[in-house]
Amino acid sequence: MSSSAYNLCCLSFSPILSLPLSPLLLFLPLSFPLSGGRGLKCVSPCSTILTITLPTPCSSSMVLTFSLSLCSSIMVRTVAVIGAGPSGLTSIKSCLDEGLEPTCFESSDDIGGLWKFKEVSEPNRASIYRSLTINISKEMMCFSDFPIPADYPNYMHHSRILQYFRLYAEHFKLLQHIHFQTSVRSVRQRPDFSHSGQWEVVTENREGQEERHMFDSVIVCSGHYSYPHLPLKDFSGIESFEGKYFHSWDYKGPEDLRGKRVVVIGIGNSGGDIAVESSRVAEQVYLSTRRGAWVIRVMSDNGLPVDMKYNTRFVHILFQLLPVNWLSWFGEKKLNAMYDHTMYALKPKHRLFSTIPVINDELPNKILTGGVMVKPNVQQIRGSSVVFEDGSVVDKVDVVVFATGYNYDFPFLPSGLLANSSHRLSLYRNVFPPGLARPSLAVVGFVCNLGAINPLAEMQARWATRVFKGLLTLPSEEAMLQDIKRDTSTLQNRFACLERHPLQVDHIPYLDSMAEELGVRPNLLGLLLREPGVGLRVLLGPCTPYQYRLRGPGQWDGARQAILTQWERVAQPFRTRMAAQPESRTRASCSLRLTLTLSGAVLLLTLYTRHSLSSLLSHPTGLLYKLYSPSETMWGWK
Repeated sequence: MSSSAYNLCCLSFSPILSLPLSPLLLFLPLSFPLSGGRGLKCVSPCSTILTITLPTPCSSSMVLTFSLSLCSSIMVRTVAVIGAGPSGLTSIKSCLDEGLEPTCFESSDDIGGLWKFKEVSEPNRASIYRSLTINISKEMMCFSDFPIPADYPNYMHHSRILQYFRLYAEHFKLLQHIHFQTSVRSVRQRPDFSHSGQWEVVTENREGQEERHMFDSVIVCSGHYSYPHLPLKDFSGIESFEGKYFHSWDYKGPEDLRGKRVVVIGIGNSGGDIAVESSRVAEQVYLSTRRGAWVIRVMSDNGLPVDMKYNTRFVHILFQLLPVNWLSWFGEKKLNAMYDHTMYALKPKHRLFSTIPVINDELPNKILTGGVMVKPNVQQIRGSSVVFEDGSVVDKVDVVVFATGYNYDFPFLPSGLLANSSHRLSLYRNVFPPGLARPSLAVVGFVCNLGAINPLAEMQARWATRVFKGLLTLPSEEAMLQDIKRDTSTLQNRFACLERHPLQVDHIPYLDSMAEELGVRPNLLGLLLREPGVGLRVLLGPCTPYQYRLRGPGQWDGARQAILTQWERVAQPFRTRMAAQPESRTRASCSLRLTLTLSGAVLLLTLYTRHSLSSLLSHPTGLLYKLYSPSETMWGWK
């Protein structure tokens, strides 16, 4: 007797029997006679194991054991996408790439989400200020199969970012799938959810008319910058304040702060930007911080984007090999060489790599010239005076700006669906609620990292749509909960104050974890051996999103060329005047040898991490087979 294992969505034993598996298992008796004397035996009506006994001319029989995934028998076609910001746009495209039918509901009249500037902030919607320029370079923030035009500046104003999203939506024909000025009021499981996985979505159009829809799956892309966190109870005496106070969500520009004495509370990126910009017109700006911050520049050595230089796979490998405290010491020393954080009253209580730093080129200069004065946390407010924890007092304060972050909420989802795990939402890989009978709802773009959100949201959407189709499966609920707990613990050890930054993830490890399941993680060893030019750029160069289109599902033919030309697109905006070219460096050959040596060391290191030293010594031929076997795993071939 022999046996074989298969994954099936449908069985066909004769011209008259071709049934989906779920109805078969639910309604057939435990033994079902088939034509030709064949028999079908199900272990139990709810079992995922199907045994078929086929008699043979001999006395023995052949038993086929089928391992079934009941989820795969549900045909997913329609997907509701909530929100047409960057996460929503890439989710629509991912649905189309997988042959699904997306319908996007956007409450405003345009795409872009956060990046659609409006002169007046609208309730329950993200808001930005007029001068906002992104602090992530264009090559690091683009979608993986649609590079930002070469002539766009490396750090773009919000108007350019919105223009890029329009180009993306038009190129992939996404706009026809979006219903504008349509708000989602509720998303509820249908009565047969345990079997169908379907959702009832109630929407409201601009005329106030409600409509009910049925969808096979839902992707939530509503973001996390819509609900300002205004902790007034933490500021004693705020009710007696004689001036004006507001959240940074309401800030549009410095016009109303001219000639005023301003206190900005919070030294995140928004707080730093507002302090710098308002200092140009205000009488004096005071920047209050509870913990301090490490401040880095967007411009690195030679004027290159800092994220293009340091957000690399090689740097990530160093973080795996070297003590984080040593790396923090090295980075802090480099930052303090530019401006001493202790002297500038910026030095925080945490180490450099324990949280996301503030990215602001102008803040140190404003501190140096006196336009911004850094103060400790506010202890009390008395009339027009602000008292700080060190006992110092600033009188005649006209305006207090609270740059105190955001709360997050999903008012249209069932309460309890997204339960909390400690101070974080209980989402498997920050995407899937683990308690659903069917994995047909995903949250995309609900993360925060030292890097761009677009590549992360795109990877989440690519992963989620393949889970919807049944091409990828999730672990059991218990395993997912354990993973969430383990992930939270890891991040708590890695980052300081995670309770105040619950959406934080580690950029490259997070991308790679999903890319591994998708089968699109770049194969470093294969690339270095097969295409050293591309492999070296992937390993030592910036971790640009194109790397995740080199192989596997969604492979893009232009990915290789995009990687080879990424520095050309960085240089293009600077070519506004012809300047004398520097002479060739005589040390070029030394640099090449250094690069090759370094690459060889990393190659050996990669091999070492895959095989313990003992296994390498005891099975050297196995390693040679790994090196030279033309397998998909090693070489990255399809």
